[in-house]
Amino acid sequence: MSFETPDTVTGRKENIKRGIYILPNLITAASLFAGFYSMVATLNGTYKTAAIGIFISAVCDGLDGKVARMTGSTSKFGVEFDSLADLVAFGVTPAFLMYAWALKPFGRLGWVAAFLFLICAALRLARFNVQVDTVESKRFVGLPTPASACMVASTVLLFYHFGWPSSFKKLAILVLIYLLAFLNVSNFRYNSFKDPAFIKRQPFGFLLLAVVLLIVVVSEPVVMTFSILLLYTLSGPIDYIISWPRRRRLEKAVHKRREAMHREGDTS
Repeated sequence: MSFETPDTVTGRKENIKRGIYILPNLITAASLFAGFYSMVATLNGTYKTAAIGIFISAVCDGLDGKVARMTGSTSKFGVEFDSLADLVAFGVTPAFLMYAWALKPFGRLGWVAAFLFLICAALRLARFNVQVDTVESKRFVGLPTPASACMVASTVLLFYHFGWPSSFKKLAILVLIYLLAFLNVSNFRYNSFKDPAFIKRQPFGFLLLAVVLLIVVVSEPVVMTFSILLLYTLSGPIDYIISWPRRRRLEKAVHKRREAMHREGDTS
């Protein structure tokens, strides 16, 4: 049990009186609003609108941090507010959408899957907040919650795009939710796309490839968005498998070096 002294309370009041930065927190509020509106759309049975709301929330989530850094308006309040907004927009909202859209017929197995998605998103966000200063910025540990939420939303839009019947989606969606929940709390590494090299000079062929990719995405936005998100979701496990031999060689080299140092210590 902790007790607050008048000095600590006064210190907190002084910090609050300093005010908060409006612009980045307003964008975070927009992300939270989009997530809430998505839940309202789910209640009304307009699942396509609910899926679009998740994408809007993800766009706002990507902007608030960049705006805060560009304007020098980062704050502890903004970080905490953003984390809470992410839990609603990328945890509660997609779990609620998936349960109402596809998982309800599964009964207990369905709502357990939805709750597992939510709790894993919460754990992923908590781990990110704890490790934000200790892990490399170029890589995320575990699938980011905005990516898993957008994967859910793109799946809904894909079914609407092809006009697949509701009876076609049951088992695949259940497996997808369990997979996304596992990847959220896994130790697989995902590219954060924060590498400064991306904005530096690139070969001319890289520009042509980007233009072609943009044209393809614009021509089939639903299919390509789903495909890109699926590739990103699977990139963590694929990278882990590909880099397995290299990690084994590195572990063996470290083990041999430790044995050599141990033998040198015994002889001395």
